[in-house]
Amino acid sequence: MNLFNNMCACVYVSMQGQLRAFAKDEKGVTAIEYAIIAVAVSTLVLAAFNSDGFGDVLKDAIAKIKGNIGQAGTQAAP
Repeated sequence: MNLFNNMCACVYVSMQGQLRAFAKDEKGVTAIEYAIIAVAVSTLVLAAFNSDGFGDVLKDAIAKIKGNIGQAGTQAAP
């Protein structure tokens, strides 16, 4: 049991040191800023595709292309 207590104490002390180092590290601030920018850009993209039927036009164009590709694959060569 004494060995287990020593191991737990070592893990606790190690984790405390790592958490303190993580709290002092400012590299995460940049990552958070990039995450906020990514959320803003994705919101703008979603707004562009969901308004004014642009998304519907794009879906129809893709469906038309798929249909043409499917027909081209079934036609026999002359």
